[in-house]
Amino acid sequence: MVKGKAIGDDSWSGIKNLKNNITMMMMGSASELPPEPAEKTQFIEDMTESQVNQASDYPPGLHNLGNTCYMAATLQCLKTVPELKDKLEQSSGQFTRQSMVGSEGICAAMKQLYKEMDTTSEPVTPLVMLKVLHMTFPRFAERGEGGVFQQQDANECWTEIMRMMSEYLPGEGSTSTETVRKSFIEQYFGGENTTTLKCSESEEEPEAKSIEKWTQLRCHINTDVRYMQLGLTMGLKENIEKTSPTLGRNAVYVKTSNVNRLPSYLTINFIRFFYKEKENINAKVLKDIKFPMEYDAFELCSPELKEKLTPARDLFENLRQKKIEKELSGKDIKNKHDEKDEKKEVKYEPTSFPDDIGSSNSGYYELQAVLTHQGRSSSSGHYVAWVKHKEDNWIKCDDEKLSIVKDEDVLRLSGGGDWHVAYTLLYGPKRCEVWEEAEEKKEEVPEMEKME
Repeated sequence: MVKGKAIGDDSWSGIKNLKNNITMMMMGSASELPPEPAEKTQFIEDMTESQVNQASDYPPGLHNLGNTCYMAATLQCLKTVPELKDKLEQSSGQFTRQSMVGSEGICAAMKQLYKEMDTTSEPVTPLVMLKVLHMTFPRFAERGEGGVFQQQDANECWTEIMRMMSEYLPGEGSTSTETVRKSFIEQYFGGENTTTLKCSESEEEPEAKSIEKWTQLRCHINTDVRYMQLGLTMGLKENIEKTSPTLGRNAVYVKTSNVNRLPSYLTINFIRFFYKEKENINAKVLKDIKFPMEYDAFELCSPELKEKLTPARDLFENLRQKKIEKELSGKDIKNKHDEKDEKKEVKYEPTSFPDDIGSSNSGYYELQAVLTHQGRSSSSGHYVAWVKHKEDNWIKCDDEKLSIVKDEDVLRLSGGGDWHVAYTLLYGPKRCEVWEEAEEKKEEVPEMEKME
């Protein structure tokens, strides 16, 4: 109402002298207020740690059962390999009195643990995994003062678990002789070197050539090494002493190696511990050794492997050139991640050779997990896993405690002090996105042709 007159539903007729700041009175019944939401809005500041993990799709932590951080860090790093999780899920490992010890027990315990971790956001207690590990490797069950488990070397635990899985998990693929010969671990984590051994004290003695298999590359550290690449290169050429059949005595040999097969998942171990006889401990080298987020292993390879890697590497280069050309042409660069139509899946080129499952066909890798050590000795201190989550987000898995860190935080793990220092790195395959030639050609059709 305005000055005692009612305003009509459709017009303002009869109302005169309308002006700003005029007083109006509203009459009528208020409609029903909207109901409260069924679920009350919860802010991240008010959530518990497990609720944050569930809402953010974070993996659960693992409770420390007394100096068991070495095992927890190892298992968190290996969990980042989707093919390994799938293979363990498909395995038929069962817990029996006989199978509790050995390769079947280790695989069955990992299968059960990973399954539990995928169905909860609460920290998990890896009691069964620890029990099987102790029964299989009694040295890991040694106790110190007060009956507490002694700290163990995380990379030693990593190596032993990989060996057990290599014995139990069969290879994938056809029934060809070569494929059956390889286990799953040899396929996806195993590399091969062609090695030449030449006696430096006898020209008459012929070179000895052989094939060496590995599941880890070693980064050697000395006063000259500041970057991971140099430490890896140094490990491919070394002097060893052995008995010479030609000279009939010990002689110095030059051992030269070249990588002849690269796996999909490349594990690199920094040789940071050495035995100090006086103190009877494995002392730690704290030197700062830089490592990259993306690694190219091409320089480590033999000429034969370099030639095989070239086609897949050319795809990466072609994709890079096409994106540059598109940017220079003034067109928006949109890959399938940026498209509004999220129903379209991103397609990638194969990362392995067709006749060699689990291999790397390009030599390009991306860092996906880091196992670090904090302390001065491998038998003391603390181990932590840092695993890639999404984009530049990483998750620091400190036993049951989880926290988000960025790429720059992970790169600071290179050493140089008493902070967490990278001990073992796990690189996964870098994927090359398939370029959509059809869409590219469609965009290049002249406007006149479209009108015709």
